[in-house]
Amino acid sequence: MKDSMSLKDMESYRGRLEVPDDFDSFWSKEIKKIEAKPFKLIKRNFGDNIKNVVFYDLFFKGTDNGIVHAKCIFPAHEKNIPVVFYFHGYMGQALDWVDFMQYAAIGVGVVAMDVRGQQGQSVDNGTYAGNTVLGHIIRGAVDGPDHLFYKNVYLDVYTLIETVADMSRVDKEHLYSWGGSQGGALSLIAAALNPRIKKCATQYPFLSDFKHVLEMGDRGLPYDELFRYFKFYDPFHKTEDKLMRTLSYIDVKNFAHRIKCPVLMFTGLEDDTCFPATQFAIFNRIESPKKHMLLPEYGHEAMFYYVDSAAFNWLFDTKFPENPPDTSSNALE
Repeated sequence: MKDSMSLKDMESYRGRLEVPDDFDSFWSKEIKKIEAKPFKLIKRNFGDNIKNVVFYDLFFKGTDNGIVHAKCIFPAHEKNIPVVFYFHGYMGQALDWVDFMQYAAIGVGVVAMDVRGQQGQSVDNGTYAGNTVLGHIIRGAVDGPDHLFYKNVYLDVYTLIETVADMSRVDKEHLYSWGGSQGGALSLIAAALNPRIKKCATQYPFLSDFKHVLEMGDRGLPYDELFRYFKFYDPFHKTEDKLMRTLSYIDVKNFAHRIKCPVLMFTGLEDDTCFPATQFAIFNRIESPKKHMLLPEYGHEAMFYYVDSAAFNWLFDTKFPENPPDTSSNALE
């Protein structure tokens, strides 16, 4: 099912609910609670044939006693390395090591975090009242914004950036974020919570405009948990206003005004998972330099090298071709 809103309306749409009055103070207080934490770097050896790249497992303690893991891939024997923080999609984990070696080829490091409680090595040790049967959006919501699962994940993102920025080999003035779906949301959160991020690229970001999602109806994963909450816990929606307010503290559109760096966003107009309107609600609230690249025939799916190369070129000011080579008969003459 396509989004109910026309493209013309989406171009000025800012979402269904406004930012809570205490939103910024809430997040400022949460960030101030974070103390410098020890971290562990464990070097990985993938054989003697790989000489120009070094690999590390990074572990640190996150909020609520979580253990956060990230893969670190750096060009060997280099200092002042720019770093891109890569974030993965919902229920997944960081890509394989080899998928990030392209960055090392141009002298850029990659740090890819596993979201706690999903498929990677990060561990969520939090305890939550209410529904923990399916999904992470509403986990902890019955106890208010202080107890939200994603609050901890967002703070993990902030802490990760601080931890990596302090590494001696890293150029802390050239830090970037990039990801799709849940990863697209976390890329934006990275820029919103930590001003060290100098560029942010995001592909069909998740976790935005929950009220619009509710109005569109259940389309299955990954928002199914929102509808299951009402179906099994509150079928008459007596707590809807309270729940929507609680979730507003992790609604990505509400972080947009905090972003100070340039943003590049990719949206497929056929997306029936993260509805285009929910993505426009983020984009239209961003006050920093921004560019929105629309793909009319694409949904929530792989966008092949068109998007990957466009993001790569934009983040690192490279000029790799974004279109396939001309293989027409004239081109071969």
